[in-house]
Amino acid sequence: MSDKRKSARVPLDVYLNKYMGGVPYMARAADISQEGVSLARLLEPEQDARRVGLQFQLPGSEEVIYAEGEVVREWVEAGSPRRDERSGVRFTLLTERHRRLIDDYVTRNTQGH
Repeated sequence: MSDKRKSARVPLDVYLNKYMGGVPYMARAADISQEGVSLARLLEPEQDARRVGLQFQLPGSEEVIYAEGEVVREWVEAGSPRRDERSGVRFTLLTERHRRLIDDYVTRNTQGH
């Protein structure tokens, strides 16, 4: 299987709001890159929504990041004792300030890995 990622991903273990149809649902991030974020599904209904809103904070930051994204991949984590459903969300809309915060976070956490 080829790796389609264009940029480095770093671990990100935070809870966030994932908006579907304007309704917030809690999700948990697993990792982040400049292009998107990997999420574990927690409390959300089955939906075919491809466009989502995200609201989260990066560790060590007080600023809340607002982003829009598109679900580009969904899968069930292999070898998981529970049926861990995951999704990959590609950012489609970020303010320049929030993009820089994410870029800085990824750069800081890539060094040494």
